[in-house]
Amino acid sequence: MKKLLQESDIIRIIKEGNKELIIEKNVLLTPSAIDKLNSAKIRVIRVDKVDSKQNSKPSNGKIFQKIVIGSDHTGFAVKKVLVKLLKDNGYEVIDIGTHTDESCDYPDFAFMAAAKVLSKEACAGILIDATGIPSAIAANKFPGIRAATCYNEFTARSSREHNNSNILVVGALSLGLETIKSILNTWLNTNFLGDRHQRRLDKITEVEKKLLK
Repeated sequence: MKKLLQESDIIRIIKEGNKELIIEKNVLLTPSAIDKLNSAKIRVIRVDKVDSKQNSKPSNGKIFQKIVIGSDHTGFAVKKVLVKLLKDNGYEVIDIGTHTDESCDYPDFAFMAAAKVLSKEACAGILIDATGIPSAIAANKFPGIRAATCYNEFTARSSREHNNSNILVVGALSLGLETIKSILNTWLNTNFLGDRHQRRLDKITEVEKKLLK
């Protein structure tokens, strides 16, 4: 561990998606580094000696470990493909249905996915319906959920970097399967940037808290 951490070091930590910084008691932080930590709301934990494993990412290098996935009947076929894709790539998957192509109601699955993300039973969620719009509307009724309807790699990357989206929503009838796979891959492998983007999310959180009173 370096004995002096500067702003550039903190920016790297933010880009890695860390919410805690574990450092030894004798490590110094520059004023600009402290300001960057405060603006990104990163918790600093000082210890006598840092375990080399404490600041490392999970051994498989994934941002999300356990993912809940759901769809209505229009997204059923795509969901089956994505479930296999996720499992083949080492993700733990909670498949909440639907499990047939019979007509069903998208809010039921959006609500279930949102609840599992908020309870931390899952790290993140994926929802599939016809266009990706209705499930996002439903899931976003839950304070703390940031469900993003994505149509390409750019929107997927932006939803993670700028909005820290925790549920990806795609449209099975508005996108091709290969495009959906590419969107998913981008979304799963993009970190939240924090900094000014966290400040903007904090404003949303404050409104949610007021509305809940």
